[in-house]
Amino acid sequence: MRIGELARRAGVSTRALRYYEQQGLLASRRTSNGYREYDEFDVKLVAEIRSLLTVGFTLEDARPFVDCLRAGNHAGNACPESVEVYRRKLAEIDDGIRTLLLRRAEVAAQLAGACPGCALTRGEIT
Repeated sequence: MRIGELARRAGVSTRALRYYEQQGLLASRRTSNGYREYDEFDVKLVAEIRSLLTVGFTLEDARPFVDCLRAGNHAGNACPESVEVYRRKLAEIDDGIRTLLLRRAEVAAQLAGACPGCALTRGEIT
């Protein structure tokens, strides 16, 4: 299939596909007239990349998952390198949550100092 069909089937732009190729995550074959050609496996690779990007992974984070699929595994997360990326990302998220909770406590303390007796608004965590 050509790049336009892959883009349509994967729900991404052709520009994104070219970028993934430039980054070494996707490889096209070239026809005699220079058109990029892809196969069904490439649809799976792009779906894996997109699902990871959607939840906050970077393209570099996606590399072990793509490599795992290319190695013939049924899923991109079937390799130890992919599991390690999951662990690292969870640690980053946990650090971010801790940082946000500390900031929230600081802002709540400043609010309490500025407005003694002010009630927390709806949806605030206590």
